[in-house]
Amino acid sequence: MTLSARVPGWGRRLTGATTAVVVGVALLSGCAVGPDFRPPAPPDLASYTRPSLAPTTASSEIPGGEAQHFVPEQQLPPRWWTLFESPSLNALMEKALRASPTLIAAEAALRQAWELVYAQQGAFFPTVQAGFSASGQRTSATLSPVLGGNNPSSTFALYQTQGTFSFTPDIFGGNRRQVETLVGLAEAQHFQLEIAHLTLTSSVAAAAIQEASLRAQIAATREIIDISARSLALFRRQFELGAVARLDVAAQEAALAQVQQTLPPLEKQLEQTRNLLTVLAGRFPSDEPEERFELAALRLPQELPVGLPSTLVEHRPDVRVAEAQLHAASAQIGVALANRLPQFTITAAGGGLSTSLTQMFVNSNPFWSVSANILQTVFDGGTLRHRQRAAEATFEQAAAQYRSTVLSAFQNVADALHALQADAEAFRAAAAAEQATRASLDLTLAAQQLGAVNYLAVLNAQQAYRQTLLTRVQAQAARLSDSVALFQTLGGGWWSRPAPEAARMQTTAPAGGTR
Repeated sequence: MTLSARVPGWGRRLTGATTAVVVGVALLSGCAVGPDFRPPAPPDLASYTRPSLAPTTASSEIPGGEAQHFVPEQQLPPRWWTLFESPSLNALMEKALRASPTLIAAEAALRQAWELVYAQQGAFFPTVQAGFSASGQRTSATLSPVLGGNNPSSTFALYQTQGTFSFTPDIFGGNRRQVETLVGLAEAQHFQLEIAHLTLTSSVAAAAIQEASLRAQIAATREIIDISARSLALFRRQFELGAVARLDVAAQEAALAQVQQTLPPLEKQLEQTRNLLTVLAGRFPSDEPEERFELAALRLPQELPVGLPSTLVEHRPDVRVAEAQLHAASAQIGVALANRLPQFTITAAGGGLSTSLTQMFVNSNPFWSVSANILQTVFDGGTLRHRQRAAEATFEQAAAQYRSTVLSAFQNVADALHALQADAEAFRAAAAAEQATRASLDLTLAAQQLGAVNYLAVLNAQQAYRQTLLTRVQAQAARLSDSVALFQTLGGGWWSRPAPEAARMQTTAPAGGTR
């Protein structure tokens, strides 16, 4: 329950009469001032994209060309990478999840956030302290003895034991709102951990696909080198027989050198990708990865669980982070408002004081005191008022950022779905072009054996086949990468994670700490 509705400018003119009314209502009801947070309603959308997007992608009659179907009724599994049916990818992913420093750091940050919540909750209870002091003193002879009794002396020992009690009742809910703020920040950190988990798994999968693509591109390049080398040998024999000119041989030598020049950069990228996979698994690049990835060993998922658009805001970790930050900003309005209202404090102290250690609590040596204070800021130059206005502006900023995050989330999913459709078409065209250029190259090389074509026809056929072969390999890898991107934009399936693993990811969050 709150003392205010969330309306622009509420509480900005807190006059003396208004203060009295607010104080009276709060004392009678025990409410926390400020707005109660309610999560924004999810967008009422029936589809991620415009109706023009087909529910099934194009297909080709070659490996990697299977059609993919979008299934709104299914939810993404938490271990979505198993949909690629690659034991090597599954093994590497488990290593990365166990040893990634990024995840370890995110888990520690989450524990820290909840410990701050628990620390703030301690303000709901009194603070009790106990102390003991002992001292020896000597007063000046020119002064009267400071101690009474039959044997006053200028030299004496003094012992004191004291206990103190201090309590600030949370009359207007300022501390409750502060705890609520920290809970919101802890929830945001929980979903930051989910973001780190999703980023890590997506990076491992993307790097594995990149390695497979580079291996296929290297194999294709070596195939072209082999074809060019055989063609060059034939040109040289024909030159020796006087059937072709030296220009034909030189042109083929240049073509072979150009193809050979493209191989080292691919090999460099492969080694760098292998280094990346090793580091993502929490190891040093000097360690040789046990896993090896080939395009043929990665199955293209044919059933793509996309869920319903109405659930995306619940499943996207970045949207949940923005929502938790919005919650924290809402609670800060209550904190700022409570700071403008009277502050109540109860203190008490008691103990004993004596020159003898055993006499502190006898005769008239014990002492005690109890006090209650009410403090109300009368004038502060508008400091507290402007702090409340700043909290309200922060809330408005967080609300706009939340909406921006939601819009970006839906855009990400729509982009991924369109990419899957477009790259399936591109793969089909690339596969057809590869088959056509391969047939053309075979016919050209056969004609070269008979001396029926010149060197330009051979070079053109080789270059065309090389380009379409590499394009097909890249298009095949792009379809796999598009699937990873879709799974990432859908949130990674963390909400379906088994209970033991979910508990580990949530670490020390209390019951009800996350939605």
